[in-house]
Amino acid sequence: MARTTRRGWSGLEFRVRVAFRVPLDFAFAWCTDFSPEDGTLEGETFERKIIERTPRRVVFEDLEETEDGWEWSRDVVRLQPPNRWHMDGVGNVRDVTADYRLTALPNGRTELELRWRRRPKVAAAHQLTKAQREVSATRSWKRFRTAMERDYARTLRKKKR
Repeated sequence: MARTTRRGWSGLEFRVRVAFRVPLDFAFAWCTDFSPEDGTLEGETFERKIIERTPRRVVFEDLEETEDGWEWSRDVVRLQPPNRWHMDGVGNVRDVTADYRLTALPNGRTELELRWRRRPKVAAAHQLTKAQREVSATRSWKRFRTAMERDYARTLRKKKR
């Protein structure tokens, strides 16, 4: 069932929650430090170019060659420290809007809640179900969690020296 949101997006809202064994400030800095290497953390092959980076905004473009041709997207991320960011992306295959929120948990842990909507522009972009998209996103964020927790452990070791 499609419904229109206040931002004019209709359709399904996807949601993912993942907990990290890092404090909130570290998680925010890590998650919003967009870089050309981000694709390798996901096991993806896209190329990322950072167009703009300010304390409150990051703009980047991703380009990936697929069997069906090139997929391009441009994402504008509005940073809302200390625990939120919003992303609007446009591309030749789909547009997307997403809200990310971090919540501090006991024992120095942090939970990410991601909510997003997508607007496919080509029929192939519809192939996955809601559940499949959420499982895929959760799998990606679990890969990010592994890298983030490894980076946090490295930071702690450096501080002990």
